[in-house]
Amino acid sequence: MTRARTGGRALAALVVLTLLWGYTWVIAKQALEYAGPFQVGVLRTAAGTLALFAALIATRRPLRLTAPWRTACVGVFQTGGFIALSTWALVEGGAGKTAVLIFTMPIWTLLLARIVLGERIRGTQWAAAACALAGLVLIIAPWNFHASLFSKLLAVLAAMSWALSTILVKRWRAALAADVLALTTWQMVFGLLPLVAIALVVPERPTAWTPAFVGIIGFMALISTALGWFLWLYVLERLPAWQASLSILGIPAVASLSSRWQLGERMAASELAGMLLIGLGLTTISLLNWRSQRRLPGTQ
Repeated sequence: MTRARTGGRALAALVVLTLLWGYTWVIAKQALEYAGPFQVGVLRTAAGTLALFAALIATRRPLRLTAPWRTACVGVFQTGGFIALSTWALVEGGAGKTAVLIFTMPIWTLLLARIVLGERIRGTQWAAAACALAGLVLIIAPWNFHASLFSKLLAVLAAMSWALSTILVKRWRAALAADVLALTTWQMVFGLLPLVAIALVVPERPTAWTPAFVGIIGFMALISTALGWFLWLYVLERLPAWQASLSILGIPAVASLSSRWQLGERMAASELAGMLLIGLGLTTISLLNWRSQRRLPGTQ
């Protein structure tokens, strides 16, 4: 198979992945009509974990758990904190706005890497971060206490939790040297434990086990999680990391458009301006990553 043909298929997989993960935010919002946020978090994570184990077995990848304590720390933030906070944010927040706020993750990763890893932030990166943070302020609108401020703050905390897990993976890269899909599966196992504990402690309404709800959980487990991670690995193996990361720009856009179309969500002018500023900041970060990788020997 020619390199151009392989790259074309990888780009097609990236488009499909962006559409799937973008639309998942609408599905997650609909799930809250049948169960509480923590119940939804447990069910989607448990079903997704089982789907990932099935994917590991089907693809004959190693099942071995590497560095259990460090994998557990990653799981607490990447799955436990992220799923709990993001699903809770969807209770009052719109799917589109929540997705946009959560996908500010690269900006928080940039800032946390400066604090935790000591990585330098150069002038253009500061400008990109400032642009995204300005957009964040416009969307959160802290001066407006009647605009689901709490749900927006939860979404930002979910983004920070995701970013912190990314920093931990970078810091412990040598110890966590394992198959990406296996690491993802095991960290979900550890992340599921605090979700179960929260769901047992926090009182929520009974789950309505309707065919629609079962279908929603099945979609998030099989399509969003198992197929989504398979496509992500396929893309990472065939495209440069900077090109694969472009999905981060597309996912909140798909979430915003699909939530507007299916859920009737509307955004104020200030929120749209905030989305544009965040998009500009994330695009700048992606372009800077692309330029830095172009300078590395053996890259294109």
